[in-house]
Amino acid sequence: MTLTPANSLREHGLQATAQRLAVLSAVSSRPHITADDVVEIASVEIGTISRQAVYDALAVLVNKGLIRRIQPVGSPARYEDRINDNHHHLICRICGRVVDVDCAVGSAPCLTADDDMGYEIDEAEVAYWGRCPECQVDGAAATDFLPPNQRRRSNSITATQDI
Repeated sequence: MTLTPANSLREHGLQATAQRLAVLSAVSSRPHITADDVVEIASVEIGTISRQAVYDALAVLVNKGLIRRIQPVGSPARYEDRINDNHHHLICRICGRVVDVDCAVGSAPCLTADDDMGYEIDEAEVAYWGRCPECQVDGAAATDFLPPNQRRRSNSITATQDI
């Protein structure tokens, strides 16, 4: 039996508010979504929602393990609902697209530190960087890689993830 989003929230000790449900829905609708895009999507779904309410809901949902927060270097934080597995990400240096890739080898945490310095390691975060197939076709070369604040942006909130 699949839990509804409202039941999932309650199972994690949270009230099923309209804001939390809208944020969960937005994250589920678009993997690797930014908080700004969550605000836009949630606003369409429930009407007015403050940016602060979205940030608060995202923080609570991450804390409770309902969604995952990633932050590739040079990128705003992104959120996804693919949790409880140990997957990594492919990131295009040209357009900023982020896609999931399953763990390269072995079981969690995938990587074993040569010297764990006394830490109890339970997760390894890996980001593979390069050019996505579309940017390769467009002819973007390694020398065309731009800093995050100068990369192309999409005007559509339903377009692929952008930086």
